[in-house]
Amino acid sequence: MRTISVVVTLIALAAAVGVVNMEQSTLDAEMLKAGEGRKWYRGNLHTHSHWSDGDDYLEMIALWYRERDYDFLSFTDHNVLANTERWVDVEKTKGGRKAYDKLKARFPDWVEERTRNDRLEVRLRTFEEVSEKIGVPDEFLLIQGEEISDRFEKYPIHMNINNVVEVIPPMGGNSVYETIQNNVNAAISQRERTGQPMIIHLNHPNFGYAVTAEDLMKVQGEKFFEVYNGHPGVHNSGDHHHVSVERLWDVVLAHRLGILGLPVMYGLAVDDGHNYHNIPSRASEPGRGWVMVLADELTPESLIDALEAGRFYASSGVALQQVISSPKRLRVEVDSEPGTTYTIEFIGTRKGFDPVGKPIVDDKGNELHATHHYGDDIGAVLSRHEGTSAEYRFEGDELYVRARITSSTPHPNPSEPGEFERAWTQPVVGPAAIPDLPR
Repeated sequence: MRTISVVVTLIALAAAVGVVNMEQSTLDAEMLKAGEGRKWYRGNLHTHSHWSDGDDYLEMIALWYRERDYDFLSFTDHNVLANTERWVDVEKTKGGRKAYDKLKARFPDWVEERTRNDRLEVRLRTFEEVSEKIGVPDEFLLIQGEEISDRFEKYPIHMNINNVVEVIPPMGGNSVYETIQNNVNAAISQRERTGQPMIIHLNHPNFGYAVTAEDLMKVQGEKFFEVYNGHPGVHNSGDHHHVSVERLWDVVLAHRLGILGLPVMYGLAVDDGHNYHNIPSRASEPGRGWVMVLADELTPESLIDALEAGRFYASSGVALQQVISSPKRLRVEVDSEPGTTYTIEFIGTRKGFDPVGKPIVDDKGNELHATHHYGDDIGAVLSRHEGTSAEYRFEGDELYVRARITSSTPHPNPSEPGEFERAWTQPVVGPAAIPDLPR
């Protein structure tokens, strides 16, 4: 992986739920960059295996990422942790004989197998076993996670918790919002009870068009969601009745920072990989989206600390050389590729936006479960630049500003047709959302 020199001056937000409370000391220009004890780490926080509905074994998936210069990977199978004894019928797994043959060829003395009723079975290795065998101290870290797969009525509501200790069963609720909040509360409870750092985030809000901006904007106690998910079936771009996930992000940010007094919401890019054979194809495969995290060391604790501080960006292919952010400006510099051009857009919402949305109705006039229609003053493109670097200077009325960088290079294995490689910086809280900031 190329060395990335990135400078970030970040706004510190209150970690606890409630009105944004910014100490003056956090407004000073603090330079955070790779070096002086910090490094950039590339990782994926959403992965599936034979422990639920993936088509490969933990150890083979871990090798795929390790051999492609990832620094960390979290396994997040549905409603299960890989910490018990489990045997599977080889032919009945999603990967079938192909996955078994590849595992056997790579680890001939590692595979535990038996025959029962003339059927070949393999013991699935636990997370701890795989972590010990495939992980490399200070080079490649495996993190235990879970995808809490819940629902309200017909709407699937999935949330990933990373560095989890115990399985969290789906908590349910009387609405989409309440279901999300109940699962967040369970994650917070486990973190407080065990003392182990862990984070929970909302997965693919447009999967089944389950989660609206009005649902997500009210959630307290967590501030992460997937702005890019590599699964082809999660509708990142929305449709004629449903907004894109990125548009949903702006609606959430505007209301949390401008109306509700809640902390910023950060955007993650993930793979949501299920299929690890015959790559590339139109299946849900690895390598489509990731996060770059600036951390003190390659440990779950350090990575989570950096994520919660916003010291990361999301990417589906674009690398950033430098990002400078403060209450006065946001500057982006791309780690450019030869022959590639870049469009840098600064996107934000100003104080005084219209917070009232219009419900979406179908052709018969029935209101749909969909994010409302809001004016163009939410998530406006404040400036657009062609080139490898650009800067936006705050005018004083911005609630937040974020940058989206789009490459001229098509994504080599896109989740949707027509994708180009991109990167997303995290939102910088603007002057209008910071109490008592001198204008």
